[in-house]
Amino acid sequence: MKEILGLSSPAGWSLLGTAALLLALLVISFRSRSYVFCQYLRTMTGIGLRPAEVREAHRRGGKEGVRELFLDLIIREDLKHGPVTIPDGADAGVKS
Repeated sequence: MKEILGLSSPAGWSLLGTAALLLALLVISFRSRSYVFCQYLRTMTGIGLRPAEVREAHRRGGKEGVRELFLDLIIREDLKHGPVTIPDGADAGVKS
């Protein structure tokens, strides 16, 4: 078996171990994207989401699905705070 895979030397085994480690890191980084997005969203906007919701939105619509979910949550959060008062042009220093 060792001869078939060409892993008869310690260098071959260390190369295989390094490749396995890098593959594990790649899988972990892809799995953690939804967690990082949820942490970022909570820090920047105060909106709490579960990573499963982000994964489901990505499954349904890809990047656009996550973007729509994000925009919907931002709009809902803004609506909770009530209407935004827009100053008149004279108050804001805008010449008309």
